[in-house]
Amino acid sequence: MAASKELWVFGYGSLVWNPGIAVAETRRATLRGFRRRFCMWSIHHRGSLTDPGLVLALEPGEGAACEGIALRAADPDAALAELRERELVSAAYHERGLMLSTDAGDLPAIGYVVDTAHDQYARDLSLDEQARIIAHAVGGRGPNHEYLSNTARSLAALDIDDPDLEWLVARVQQIRQQAGRPLVTAKPPV
Repeated sequence: MAASKELWVFGYGSLVWNPGIAVAETRRATLRGFRRRFCMWSIHHRGSLTDPGLVLALEPGEGAACEGIALRAADPDAALAELRERELVSAAYHERGLMLSTDAGDLPAIGYVVDTAHDQYARDLSLDEQARIIAHAVGGRGPNHEYLSNTARSLAALDIDDPDLEWLVARVQQIRQQAGRPLVTAKPPV
């Protein structure tokens, strides 16, 4: 996808609290036909090859909808290069053109959707299985549980309700406390 005069990106996970690009504007947005889910094995950022973690991905789903934010890049070319370096590190995501619903009307954007044929696609993990993995995995960008808590806290601050994330935060906290390793709640970068 070539950069144009204006570039909007859909943030539904870490892009909400750590976009990694200069952002000129944000809007609350909804993407239909996809759900936010911990369904991608992380072998780089939040886990390793020997102990993979999980990261959120947009997973296709009939009748599904995902609330997040639309981010308008201040510098579309630089943003696109940065996002591709970050999000396409292992080809488990596809960069796709998406249509977001906002209060100001429909908005074309790009987003990163899990490749359901890729080895890193974690199909059908229960919430408890997700929690057990997230509770202990660590990768190049830090502990998996920090990724979860930063995302859940940032979505809650935007009044975006995600009961699965809320349940996961509580369950991961319980698992870590039982192991004598309480959840460290780092504040997301500004």
